Amino acid sequence: MEPIDLPNLRGYSKQELFALFREFLEEYYKQKEKDLYEVSLIERIIRVEEELKNLRKEMEYLRKEMEYRFEALLREMNTRFETQKREGDARFEALEKRFNFLQWTMMLGFTILSILITVFSFLFRS
Repeated sequence: MEPIDLPNLRGYSKQELFALFREFLEEYYKQKEKDLYEVSLIERIIRVEEELKNLRKEMEYLRKEMEYRFEALLREMNTRFETQKREGDARFEALEKRFNFLQWTMMLGFTILSILITVFSFLFRS
């Protein structure tokens, strides 16, 4: 586009002036569009970087939350395991006491029975 002197504008018709003005505006908007596109790209990059920063923070928060929950789960599992172990030990001790009682009862019964058989064999032998 060639520069136009203002005093020479009077020699142009209205249509020519509109055509020149339209040409000037098109050129101007093309240039501004490029500038705006570059600015919008920079703004987009800034937004993407901010979003990545926020995502990193969120991921760190989630990682810490998962670690906390995992540790809590392990503590709960250990507590359950210890409780079950104590209950199992208590049952085993109770069974052991019962077996000891049955063992002594059977031993005492066989001893008494042996003594009775011996006594009766001496009494009824004669």
